[in-house]
Amino acid sequence: MEFLKDLWNFMKERKKWWLVPLILILLLLGVLLIFAESSALGSFIYTLF
Repeated sequence: MEFLKDLWNFMKERKKWWLVPLILILLLLGVLLIFAESSALGSFIYTLF
């Protein structure tokens, strides 16, 4: 949690708000890949990439 606080403070102080969508997209991509590995839908999701 310390890392997230530091990241938030960095973005707030330096006005780096363009990082927020980038971080969200990376998190969603990671969740999608984790879901793809643990389900039967993995073969269908991998065709997207």
